[in-house]
Amino acid sequence: MAESEKKEEFATGLIGEETLDNMHHVNNPVLDVPAIEKKYLGGVVSYVKDGNAFIFTDGKASVEVKVFSDEIIRVRLAPQSSFLDDFSYAIKKDLDLHPTSFSFDETDEAYLIETSAVICSIRKENFLMSFADGEGKVVNADRTPMHWEESPDFGGYYVYCTKHTPSDEAFFGLGDKSTNLNLRGRRFHNWNSDTYGFGFNQDPLYKTIPFYIGVTEGSAYGIFFDNTFKTFFDFAAEKADRTSYWSEGGEMQYYYIHGPLMMDVVKRYHELTGTHFMPPLWAIGYHQCRWSYYPEANVREVAQQFRKRQIPCDAIYLDIDYMDGYRCFTWNKRYFPDPKKMIADLAADGFRTVVMIDPGIKVDEDYWVFKEGKENKYFCRRGDDYFMEGYVWPGRCQFPDYTNPKVREWWGMLYKGLVEDGVAGVWNDMNEPAVFGRGTFPDDVRHYYEGYRGSHRKAHNIYGMQMVRSTYDGLKKLQRNKRPFTITRAAYAGTQRYSSVWTGDNIATWEHLRIGLLQLQRLSVSGLSFCGTDIGGFTGEPDGELYTRWMQFGVFSPFMRVHSAGDTRDREPWSFGPEWEAICKKFIELRYKLLPYIYTVFWRQYKYREPILRPISLLEQHKPQNLLREEEFGFGHHILVSPVLHPGQQSKIVYLPEGCWYYYFDNTVLTGGQEHQIDTPLDEMPIFIRGGSVIPEYPVMQYTGEKNIDALKLNVYWNEGRHDSDVYLDYGETFAYEQNVYSEKHFIVEGKPTSLTIVQHQDGMYNERFDAYKVYLIGLPFAINHIDADGTVLGLTADESGQYYVSVEKEFRKLTIS
Repeated sequence: MAESEKKEEFATGLIGEETLDNMHHVNNPVLDVPAIEKKYLGGVVSYVKDGNAFIFTDGKASVEVKVFSDEIIRVRLAPQSSFLDDFSYAIKKDLDLHPTSFSFDETDEAYLIETSAVICSIRKENFLMSFADGEGKVVNADRTPMHWEESPDFGGYYVYCTKHTPSDEAFFGLGDKSTNLNLRGRRFHNWNSDTYGFGFNQDPLYKTIPFYIGVTEGSAYGIFFDNTFKTFFDFAAEKADRTSYWSEGGEMQYYYIHGPLMMDVVKRYHELTGTHFMPPLWAIGYHQCRWSYYPEANVREVAQQFRKRQIPCDAIYLDIDYMDGYRCFTWNKRYFPDPKKMIADLAADGFRTVVMIDPGIKVDEDYWVFKEGKENKYFCRRGDDYFMEGYVWPGRCQFPDYTNPKVREWWGMLYKGLVEDGVAGVWNDMNEPAVFGRGTFPDDVRHYYEGYRGSHRKAHNIYGMQMVRSTYDGLKKLQRNKRPFTITRAAYAGTQRYSSVWTGDNIATWEHLRIGLLQLQRLSVSGLSFCGTDIGGFTGEPDGELYTRWMQFGVFSPFMRVHSAGDTRDREPWSFGPEWEAICKKFIELRYKLLPYIYTVFWRQYKYREPILRPISLLEQHKPQNLLREEEFGFGHHILVSPVLHPGQQSKIVYLPEGCWYYYFDNTVLTGGQEHQIDTPLDEMPIFIRGGSVIPEYPVMQYTGEKNIDALKLNVYWNEGRHDSDVYLDYGETFAYEQNVYSEKHFIVEGKPTSLTIVQHQDGMYNERFDAYKVYLIGLPFAINHIDADGTVLGLTADESGQYYVSVEKEFRKLTIS
């Protein structure tokens, strides 16, 4: 490979830091830099203790090791012993982590920092660090000491960390990468990028989530490399025995997160970066979008067709064509002469309106947003103090510096007019940031960065995050205790505190259906559980089968939205003919039936930090073959799904985790811990319910909240043994749940060969609007002779379809069936 090719491949992350190291150790005219010495930590010569932190030095460089909790330890490297300010956009502000206890010990060979869960060892001779469990089993260890290079182009360092990689180690996470779930053997590059029509294995994409999970010998750990600069990860790609991560600036700062379960790692990552707030209930319904629905008559016609055809839908989206010349916070009065009335009429029919807002503000002295931004110096400037300008949809634009709190507050209040018009949610796009022609901002653009200041090299990957943060904060103030709904294309770790995400401009192909399946599982274990794809593909032309199979998968995407480009065929559920419409309607109705279950899963994400989508590797990491499974995933704890990914597919092999499982459509019982051949007719998708589960169900509604519910349906699936389920309910729109105004019902189901008992406990102060449960008993291995609820004898009741249920008051404590 020519040196020029190597330089280009390093710039795109295609070669590793060791290859570049060999190039840098000699004068290299191709790289246009003098010889750069890669410097490694030497032997430890001394240390100091500062509370729960220890600072070790080799006489020149320093490393801080800080104990955040029994399972989380942070490592920071300062090449000249001068640490950067301790600030992070990713870490939540109200972080309240403390170790229960820890100890420090010194041996002849090493320093040992020990908690109840982790032993961190720092070798005196060479500064190699390792992390072991409480029994001394090493889970993660340095392959070489941390190292750095002084940059010839800026005043900082390239910083590197290289870990030893066992032959069995598998890797997961890293956000929306369009590749296999197991990242081993691949190298990745984090630089938020507008990647229209991206392909399999294309990198980088729209989001930067520098967090991964390693699994070796059945034990899991996590590494969160909290660095907003351009970062790289090599998962045993260049050399099979080592994994490296490095950045083009900033600090080598990473958190070691102990498991031993993948679920433990994800939950502890959420302890650092936060969880998603509870979305408004309507936000997890079905959403319809297109670039673009206009004029007003078109919007009304689409909405009317949904109600006429009785296909449930909660939201209609307006893309950039609703604006006046693509000027944000304006309306095109030719297309939408009275937007407030249109939005009110849509709301009266159960539709929420969501609009797009981009960061580019048109340079126009007669445009009030531009004038305000200019007068207050809210727009980004370049290194020579000229405004950063670039061309996007409105033409020549300037761009707000969302890293300035004053700018964020201003931007958030700009939504006032849209909120007064009735807009319910906001969609932030083009915020990588994307600029026509040049891709993004030049590196010399300056950012306030909460007063810590930096160039665009530092701020690029958090630009979209801070934009949607300001959108969220503004809507929260303006909508007066209503939960905002926001969605963003670009993100950094921690964005879940402010927004949902989608995977960007995909293509209407079967390959992209599979890519979406991989991306949503990966986003979910990377902290961004409220995620979705453009169902049916943004660009390209799906046929009815692809569209319908994607819709089926979309039911089990946390964010369910159809979206497409304007130069493609229509993408409404009825666009492909009656046969496909009927199937799409059936599955959208299934989404609405399962809303109380889905809402409960969101609650468990918020409160208990559990990912919504759960790959098989997370469910059963102790089985090595499961680290390669990709097509099945858990939606919460009680439902397992395996989408159909090929045209004309009549059946597929599905792996079920250990336990007892019911096929959703006919309640056939299947044994877990093995593979099964499952038929896949067009109007079904492999969906399974875990035995022992309680699955709440709503009647079909055309939009959330359409119907009052007198009795909540509970489907109880028999299984031998003790099993736990939750059902969560609240007002669905306010933040009252933060003051315990919610109802969290805990059901303990115990199945025996001749009996079934259900015990109920409840937390929270919310009083549900229904008075009773209709309990449907599925899979009982015995005939029912007696039903008792807290000493009261009950009977069975038949519904309109001939199925039997037990009607019981919602306050029951113990229900016994024998």
